Amino acid sequence: MNQRAKNRLYIIGVGLLLGLLFALMQWARIKWVTIDNSFELYAILVAVIFTGVGIWAGNQFMKRRTKIVEKVVEVEKTVFIESGGAFNKEEFIRKTGISDRELEVLELIVKGASNQEIADQLFLSVSTVKTHISNIFLKLEVNRRTQAVQKARSWGLS
Repeated sequence: MNQRAKNRLYIIGVGLLLGLLFALMQWARIKWVTIDNSFELYAILVAVIFTGVGIWAGNQFMKRRTKIVEKVVEVEKTVFIESGGAFNKEEFIRKTGISDRELEVLELIVKGASNQEIADQLFLSVSTVKTHISNIFLKLEVNRRTQAVQKARSWGLS
């Protein structure tokens, strides 16, 4: 059964229920009038019944289907950090463990050179350059070129 048919049956059912309640209240009114109950008591009963039915029907019709989607998004942002002083090559090599050749590759990366340009300038093969870059990433504890550049600039390398 499709959703439209279910909605129609639901509306018809609510209508029949409200009609039955109205008939019950009419019957109760006749019985209560003969017993001489007060009008205020009858009005309160009607108000309570219709308020309850209204709240229930409103909740049924206004139920929202909530779909929760969980998604992890990794964002990369380039941040330029001004160095506090001049680049100290010996301290950088000592603290990071980078070799002289890897430092030359890193300097070219900071200048924006591609792998092929680095290979041409340093007279290396592209695969050797990629190996040096991989070692640089490990020693600087980064995953991307932009992160390596950011870390190198924070040390004062330009």
